[in-house]
Amino acid sequence: MENKQDEIRSKAQREYSQHIERKTSLKLKARRENKAPVWFGLGMMGMIGWSIVLPTLLGVALGRWLDVNHPGSYSWTLMLLAAGLALGCLNAWHWIKKEEKEINKSTDTDEVPVKDREEKVDE
Repeated sequence: MENKQDEIRSKAQREYSQHIERKTSLKLKARRENKAPVWFGLGMMGMIGWSIVLPTLLGVALGRWLDVNHPGSYSWTLMLLAAGLALGCLNAWHWIKKEEKEINKSTDTDEVPVKDREEKVDE
């Protein structure tokens, strides 16, 4: 029974160690490359914001025009506001997922496997 607990503990320690090594290699890679300054991050936030705001404002403008020129029992402005907001949020979500895939793809290919790192340390 004690052997089994030792094996489980050893496996958990190996997994934790690999997790820490993976995180460390990503941080070191980010420091080496340093391609994304603070302004890049602010620009990304602005881009995401505009990808939500622009369809929302277009929906409001079109809805207002429809309310003035074709009045009805329902408010076109409110309906198209909601539609524009939903479309903008979907657009932002899609764009973020695409960027996340590219980031994960580049980190997966640049990461040095744990086995190779251990061999380099032994030399």
